Formats: sequence, structure tokens, C-alpha cells
Amino acid sequence: MIEHIELFFKSIFIDNMVFAVFLGMCSYLAVSKKVATAVGLGAAVIFVLAITVPLNWLLDQYLLQPGALVWLGPEFAEYDLSFLSFIMFIATIATMVQLVEIVVEKFSPSLYNSLGIFLPLIAVNCAILGGSLFMQSREIETLGLAVNYGISSGIGWFLAILAIASIREKIRYSNVPAPLRGLGITFIVTGLMGIGFLSFGGMLTGGDEEVKEEPKEVVVETIEIEKEEISNQTQIVN
Repeated sequence: MIEHIELFFKSIFIDNMVFAVFLGMCSYLAVSKKVATAVGLGAAVIFVLAITVPLNWLLDQYLLQPGALVWLGPEFAEYDLSFLSFIMFIATIATMVQLVEIVVEKFSPSLYNSLGIFLPLIAVNCAILGGSLFMQSREIETLGLAVNYGISSGIGWFLAILAIASIREKIRYSNVPAPLRGLGITFIVTGLMGIGFLSFGGMLTGGDEEVKEEPKEVVVETIEIEKEEISNQTQIVN
């Protein structure tokens, strides 16, 4: 249970897709002009990551890793299909994005029209593929942790685009210098937010262990005993 909680908060705040590794910046900058569109795209990213990361974990464990095909028989134990990782991961992501596009177009045509080309472009969003590749490189052990990582990394991206969209809506009414209007001030705010998220780096790390000092009284007592022994020996000699 502790590892689930740690992975959840670490993926949202410490290893945030936008502020830590700068993934998904294209849609982060383009669709963050309004909060409504940012919420819609963020929810779609959470859904896609929550589905694709566990599916790709299953593909990685039972198909792509060296020796993963041993469940088919001992003669398949030496097969290594890891070179197909990118193709399989992208195929899974494209399938799920197509499903999201169909659902959004069916139940929310206004959101579908406002997102425009960026909804199908989730398939090539580097944050989506990055979630699966990080899952593979970090060697997440169980399917439950893979689901946790997919949802939490999606929530982290959602919070990032929601925060910048809220700020950009307020900036419209601010007196921003002309050279910094538009993407200029957006990059500056993103950098400041990234610095702020860096402060969460020590959230899950414990403090240094206290160094236990040797009791001074014992040392003093041993010195006094040694002095007494030396004085006794000198008296005997005399």
C-alpha cells in the first residue's frame, strides 16, 4: 500500500510529465488558452494513460521482454521481441485515442470541435508514449502499479495544463509587456511553475538519521579508573 501511495504522489508532483521531463509541451501550450478545453483534453489524457500503460505493461511482460514467450512453451524461451516495443506501444495508444475520439464526438460535439486537431494528435503526444516507456524503463513490477502510474501521471499532466490555462485566462487582463505577450509570458510562467514543483522533490525523502553520540560519562569514568590504577601502581612501586 505504501508503494502505491508513494508512486501516486511522486508521479503527480515530483516526476510531473510537463515540469520534470517536459513531455507533451505542444498540446500543453496550444490548448491551454481556455480552462474548458484544457479540462477536456486533460481528462482525455488521463483516460488514455490509464488504459494504455497497463495494456503496454501486459504486452511488455508477456510478449516483448527477453524470454517473455516462455508461457507458449520452452522452445520459445530464447525469443526476444523487445525491438517491437515502439511499434506495439504506438499501436495500442493509437487504438485507445481513436476510441476516445469516437466517444467525445458522440457525447460532446462542442468539446470535440474546440479541441480540433489536438484530440487525434494525442496518439503522437510524447507524454502518452513517455508514460509507457517510463513504465518499461523503471521496471514497474505489478499490473496494479502500472494502473496507478498511468492514472497518476495523467493527473499530473492534467494539473499542469489546468494551472497554466487558469493563469493565461487571468493574464489577458494584465498589462504584459508587448514583446512577452502570448507564448513569451507562457514560457516564463511555465518555468516558474516548474521551479515550484521542484520543491516537492524532498516530499517523499526521509531526514538524515541522527548520529548517536557516544555517552561522554562512560569515557570520563574509564579515564578516572585508569588514573586510579596508575596511582596505585606507583604507590606499590614506591
